[in-house]
Amino acid sequence: MATTTIGAERDTSGRDKAGVGRKIRAYVALTKPRVLELLLVSTVPVMFLAADGLPNLWLVLATVIGGSLSAGSAAAFNMYIDRDIDAHMQRTEKRPIVTGEISPRNALVFAWTLAIVSTVWFLVTTNLLTAALSATAIFFYVVIYTMILKRRTEQNIVWGGIAGCFPVLIGWAAVANSLDWAPFILFALVFLWTPPHYWPLSIKYAADYANTDVPMLGATRNGVQVGLQIILYAWATVACSLLLIPVAGMGVVYTVSALVFGGWFLYESHRLYNRTVRGEVAGPMRVFHASITYLTLVFVAVAIDPLLPF
Repeated sequence: MATTTIGAERDTSGRDKAGVGRKIRAYVALTKPRVLELLLVSTVPVMFLAADGLPNLWLVLATVIGGSLSAGSAAAFNMYIDRDIDAHMQRTEKRPIVTGEISPRNALVFAWTLAIVSTVWFLVTTNLLTAALSATAIFFYVVIYTMILKRRTEQNIVWGGIAGCFPVLIGWAAVANSLDWAPFILFALVFLWTPPHYWPLSIKYAADYANTDVPMLGATRNGVQVGLQIILYAWATVACSLLLIPVAGMGVVYTVSALVFGGWFLYESHRLYNRTVRGEVAGPMRVFHASITYLTLVFVAVAIDPLLPF
């Protein structure tokens, strides 16, 4: 009898721990960790550029923590607002609010908590400018993109993508407590990069967007038209990346990286368009993944370049 009771207690304890673990994972999922990683890729390297070398490591850590909280807040607000859409899309149907793992009310409280904590954190650990930029990024993503643009125009990701450009300014402001031309060029780079990054995804999930009446370009235009737009924005992205060379005095590492990786990004964009024109299987996700790799490698070069004498 005692043995049975002990076994039951252990079983209950195990279920409780598993339940807590699932709940934690659900809240982490609300912050869109994969998007979060990409945002931080554009934050930390800019701090190296702003410092013209190795920045204060504590400041880097503080900025990463604050940026993670800020981006997580925006993502949680987005999932709360878009829960009706998410329930009808294959890509998002397993998000925690849709599955019932987290209630809409608790998700909203979580989002507000992260927003407030991130703003206070930046005020305490960095400066007022950084905190203001962080709060503006949340507002832009939640209100301008999610609430206003996303369901109304096929240009939603173009202008809504501005929210994803703010980490560049945040990283620079955390170090310099001011802004300059270099971070604005990188801001423009991310702005131009966002459409050719996201539109391939909208091609793959065009049916889902059409079913939910979300006018993503991949669902409202044919593949050839979308492919052409991807090419135009990819060329603009690479051209913008080269502007940083004279403005910020970038060296060999960044120059070669911008040219080589930019050329590869252009090749993948043209490949998608050409295969679409020929009526072949386009494979849009190849461009989607290539765009992530491209941006990551270019920003790694941004970080390495100031550390070298050439």
